[in-house]
Amino acid sequence: MSTARTPGLRDTVTEPPRPAPPKPAPPKPGPPKPPLVFDDPLDRQSSDDTDAGWGERPAASGDSAADLARFLDEKPPHHI
Repeated sequence: MSTARTPGLRDTVTEPPRPAPPKPAPPKPGPPKPPLVFDDPLDRQSSDDTDAGWGERPAASGDSAADLARFLDEKPPHHI
């Protein structure tokens, strides 16, 4: 006895052709991408290389009350 399939009704019926998938829409223009820079990043000064943002206060005008307030603010707790 053979194990091969015999042609039947299912084999003679063909499926209708499937429609082609829709083409994707073209990408929407957005903001321009920044240009690639291939120079050495260590040649540029970073924000960590400056004193800005490290708790620097504006220069005092010689006010002794402001100097005392800063001294008391910055004095460690064990020096009280």
